[in-house]
This record gives sequence, structure tokens and C-alpha cells, in this order.
Amino acid sequence: MRLVFAGTPAVAVPSLAALLASEHEVVAVVTRPDAPRGRSRRPVPSDVAQWAADQGLPVLKPVHPKDADFVATLRDLAPDACPVVAYGALVPQHVLDIPAHGWINLHFSLLPRWRGAAPVQRAIMAGDTVTGATTFRLVRELDAGPVHHTLELPLAGTETAGDVLATLADSGARLLLQTIDALGDAEPRPQEDAGVTVAPKLSVEEAELDWRRPAIDLDRLIRGCSPEPMAWTTLDGQRFTVALARPVDVGDLAPGEIRAEKRRVLAGTGAGALELLRVQPQGRKEMAGADWGRGLHGSGRGFDIAPGSAGPAEARA
Repeated sequence: MRLVFAGTPAVAVPSLAALLASEHEVVAVVTRPDAPRGRSRRPVPSDVAQWAADQGLPVLKPVHPKDADFVATLRDLAPDACPVVAYGALVPQHVLDIPAHGWINLHFSLLPRWRGAAPVQRAIMAGDTVTGATTFRLVRELDAGPVHHTLELPLAGTETAGDVLATLADSGARLLLQTIDALGDAEPRPQEDAGVTVAPKLSVEEAELDWRRPAIDLDRLIRGCSPEPMAWTTLDGQRFTVALARPVDVGDLAPGEIRAEKRRVLAGTGAGALELLRVQPQGRKEMAGADWGRGLHGSGRGFDIAPGSAGPAEARA
């Protein structure tokens, strides 16, 4: 089949690589326009754009997929199908109708659960014990199209969103290729109406830790926000990032209270405590929580308890 691939972030690259290595013909790649990155804020190509250019593939970067020049180019390319992985823009119906077999999306959840931009993050934050990937045909409604294939991935309750996305990027690439191979052999099945949940993109504000919540909830938030936008709190008026933690059975710490022990640092929550495994104080590199804790000299300091709270937690006498 003649394919035009659409995708933007690094998790889409394994799918593009799998399709390029297959018997199908990838005639072009569609990705989002160059965007500012890093401290310089200079526009740089997406991960997919960079990888595709290295392979000598034509790369299209429409501001919006409804742009007339892009639509004309896509018609001239005459793809049989357009495989999609995390492209990042809504495709209008007249563009969806161009390829005979439609736009086939790889989505990192078991639809209809977690429709939207952050399915893996939301699954972890909700405490799901299983997630997976789904290939389906794009329709105008968000992630609501008929399903071709699925795969399941059990969750142990220790993974970060980055861990899960890396796994699903590889296994999902095989699923997408399987789906493209089978196009025309069987009709996709409609999604069920029951069980729909939505997964909007995570905001920086949502990633702020509220130490009044139970340790298990904060652990899920921290893992769901890794590697971005990263969970954070404030300490002495400065932002403090918590990259990784784990709940521990300690019940004598007030919410936000910090205790530095010989080999670990604990923070109190609304129920239980968190051992801080990886942290990043403002202006410093990420480090082990125990290394950071060596300069704390026991208890007595505390994180701001909650978003908008008046100040840090007070240590118990």
C-alpha cells in the first residue's frame, strides 16, 4: 500500500520505522510545524521530522491539515491509507476521506477508555491495573472511530508514564503494521458506548503536589507526570521537583513534613508518607533523594502543604 504517515513526538518513530521496513511504500510524512525548544526557544523540527529527514523521506509540515496546499499535495500523493501516531492536530472530514482506507490511528489505551491526548498518564494516575494500545479508523469525533486491533499491557503500579509509553511505542508499532497489513480483509468494529473516559493533556498546575492527599494518590500523580510535565511542590518559596517516590508505611508525619533519615528522605501526606527517590531542587540537577537529604539534618522543614496554601508544614514537636 501507498502510505502517508502522520506523527510528531518520539513515541511515533518506532511505528514509522516499522512501516518503512515493511513491504508497504511510505511516500511522505506529515508532522507538526517546527516548535520552540530548550532555553534558546529556537524552533526545531519534531522528532518524527528529524528521523524522517534522515531517511530521505519527504516531510510535510502544514500549520493545519485543512490548509489548501497540504490537501492538494495529499491528493496528488494518492495514499491508500494514512497511519497516524500522536500527530497532534484534528483532521477535517474532507481530508479523512482522501485515502481509500482512511486514517488509521494508533492510540495508547484500550478504547473507549482514555480518549484524548494523555491516555497513559491518566491511566497511571487513576490506578489502572491494565492499559494497552488500539488501532482504529479516525472519525470527526475524538478517538471514537471503529476499532481494528488491540493489545493489553498489565501495570504493576510502579511504572512511570515514560516507561509505559516506551513499551507501547514498540509493541504498538507491530500492532499498527499488523493493522495496515490486514486493511480490506475485515471491517473494524464500532466502539462500545459504555466505559468512555477522557484523557486531556496534563497541565503544569495539575502536576503540583497537594500533600493533604494520600501517599498512594501522590505516587500515581508523580509517576503519571514523568517525564513531563513533572510533579512539583514548593520549599522555602522555590519550586522543587519530585521525579520519583514510593509510598511507605509511616504514619507520624504531618502533611508536607520532611524527615531526613540516614538512608532516605520521607515526606508526610494525608495518609502515609512518601520516600523521595529522585528530586530536583530549583537551580540544581536531578539527584537521589537520599543525597539531597544529607544536608537537611533531620526533621524540621516542610513543603508547602497544598496549592495556594499559606506556607510549609510545621514539624511535630
